[in-house]
Amino acid sequence: MGQSILAVGAAGNFAGLVVRALAERGAKVRGLIHSPEHAVSARRNGATEIAVGDLRDPRSIAVALTGIDYVFYIAPAFMADEAEVGVSLVSASQRAGVRRFVFSSVIHPVLSILVNHAAKPPVEQAVLLSGMEYTFLHPAVFYQNFEFGWHRTSQTGVISQPWSIDTRFTRVDFRDVAECAAIALTDDRLLYGTFELCADGRLCLTEVADLISTVLNRPMAAKRVDPRSLEGLPHGMLTMFGHYDHHGISGNSLTLRAILERPPRTLRAYFEELRDRECSPST
Repeated sequence: MGQSILAVGAAGNFAGLVVRALAERGAKVRGLIHSPEHAVSARRNGATEIAVGDLRDPRSIAVALTGIDYVFYIAPAFMADEAEVGVSLVSASQRAGVRRFVFSSVIHPVLSILVNHAAKPPVEQAVLLSGMEYTFLHPAVFYQNFEFGWHRTSQTGVISQPWSIDTRFTRVDFRDVAECAAIALTDDRLLYGTFELCADGRLCLTEVADLISTVLNRPMAAKRVDPRSLEGLPHGMLTMFGHYDHHGISGNSLTLRAILERPPRTLRAYFEELRDRECSPST
C-alpha cells in the first residue's frame, strides 16, 4: 500500500476510527487536525504524519494536501458553512492532484429540510464533477451517539431524547463505517459507489430502553425531553428534532453486510461494551 492518505479530523471521535482502521491495514496516514494539542490523539489513533490546518484556511489545507494521493473526509457536525467548506476542500484536493476522495456523507441526503443532510449533496456534486475517483458512504445514525449520555442513563435508569420516543431509527456502529472507509481507501472494489450503511434493526426509544434493560439487568425507561428546555443548540438542530418527532430514519443492512462480508455489529453488543467499560476498574 503505497498511497498517502489525508484523514480530516484524525483526532476526532469518528475520523479517528477511520485512521485506526487504516493503520490496521498498514496504510500511511497523514492526520489533519485543527490544533497542535490534538497531535497526540491523532498519533495514538495511528496517524504516521500530522498536518495542522483549518478547513476555512486555503493555505493550510494546500500544505496538508501536498503529496497526498487519497482523502477521507467527514464534516464536523452542524458546521454552519458545511457545504461551502466541503466544496472548497474538494476543489483544493483536485488542485493538489489527489486521485481519490472518500466522503462519509449521511443516509438520505435528499432530506433537504434537515440542514445536516442538505449540506451533503453540494459536496457530492463537487466530487462528481472533479474527475477524482470517489466513494460516497451514507451511514445511518451512529451507535456512538449513545455513549455521550451513557453514564447518566445507566445511573438514573432513564434514557432520554428531545423528540418522540415512538419514532423508529436504523442505526450503525461507526466502526463498521470506518472499516468500509478503509476498504475504499486501500482497495478498488468500492470505487464509484454510493453505499447506504446500516445495521439490522429499526428501534424506537422504548425498544432501545428495553434492550438496555436486558443488558444491565434492571428496569429502564424512555423519556422525551422538551427541546425548548435545551440551550446552546447549533442552528438547524431544533428543526431536526421536530422532524424526528414525526419521522424516523430507516435503511437496509444488506449493503453493509455485503461490503464487510460479515454481519454488522449489533446495538446490543455495543451496549454490552459500554456496560463492561463502565464496570472496568481502569475506567
